[in-house]
Amino acid sequence: MRLCTVSTKNMAPFFGVDLKSKILRVKEAAQAFGHSDAEVAKISTLLDYLQNLPVSEKLLRGVLKKITESPKQLARPASDGQPFLVAAEEVTWLPPVQRPGKILCIGMNYRDHCEEKNQEIPKKPVVFNKFATSLLGNGAEIPLPLKSDKNVDYEAELCVVIGKKARRVSAKTAMKHVAGYTVMNDVSLRSIQKAEPQWSRAKGFDGSGPCGPCIVTADEIPDPHALKIACRLNGKQVQGSNTSNLIFKIPDLIAFITKLVTLEPGDMISTGTPGGVGAYSNPPRFLQPGDVVEVQIDRLGILRNSCVKG
Repeated sequence: MRLCTVSTKNMAPFFGVDLKSKILRVKEAAQAFGHSDAEVAKISTLLDYLQNLPVSEKLLRGVLKKITESPKQLARPASDGQPFLVAAEEVTWLPPVQRPGKILCIGMNYRDHCEEKNQEIPKKPVVFNKFATSLLGNGAEIPLPLKSDKNVDYEAELCVVIGKKARRVSAKTAMKHVAGYTVMNDVSLRSIQKAEPQWSRAKGFDGSGPCGPCIVTADEIPDPHALKIACRLNGKQVQGSNTSNLIFKIPDLIAFITKLVTLEPGDMISTGTPGGVGAYSNPPRFLQPGDVVEVQIDRLGILRNSCVKG
């Protein structure tokens, strides 16, 4: 399933399932098919869905099955007068999980990125954080804080979304805690990153975390370590790799993090970027107002954002 959070001109943000050309309004569809208030509450938002797995998954799959069996049920308007199915071109894409408890990011997790920085391969994962206020949805504008740092960079990344609480889990069992995957652009302020030993400002500024468009559930990604990943700047490819090249794989990252930090449903782990970032290109290239950045990952889709002066 492709899970999302979107809004329209006439509708507040809602939890949806991307059905290619249409977005299903999950809460309203569940109500239409007679689910109880308690059941509907478990799938009212994407975070509700993640916090109530596996019950919520069963509920949502049941709704989708009923739509297939009785499509006419959704031909009429929902109780609020709006359609159950919204054309994809009419929606505004929002961060799939709008207020995750934690956004953890991994630095130096591709060999070619280490090489372009002329740094040794790390012996253990390098972990830093972004904030909920850094998140943007697909199609949103990245605000470039050029008065603070003119060297704004892109970083294409695979992002893991947690669906089951994880504390001191082993690498062997870690994948049981993964709900799905999305696309992330770890936008970075390079001058500030170099000047400050902590990366919170350089990596966590407002608008530094475009992600989406959807969370693709784990059952649709049999091997997250076999996905092509690329970044294009104004249509030209600037990064290209495969998640098979991750130095620290997802199970090892989850095991490492949860030794000290409890992961909860909705938390996100952005797994690092391959080589080709702007700071280490020849000549260096940094984001400018008017630029369009696209991050594409196999099976997950394309995250596209334009840049504006922040």
